[in-house]
Amino acid sequence: MSDKKETSPALKRSWFQGLKQEFKKITWPGKKQLARETTVVLVVAIIVGSVITVVDWLLGLGLDFLW
Repeated sequence: MSDKKETSPALKRSWFQGLKQEFKKITWPGKKQLARETTVVLVVAIIVGSVITVVDWLLGLGLDFLW
């Protein structure tokens, strides 16, 4: 006996119809909100990258001092 589940075409169609209904519920951001959120993401990424760079540099100096 096979462990595979058989799916009927009607079941697949019903699943896609449900998915389509869920996509209709999505509220997409406007241009202003999208631009603002993109700016926030970029600024945070730059800040986090800078902090990681500084910590890495300080740890490198500390290890060079110990060796």
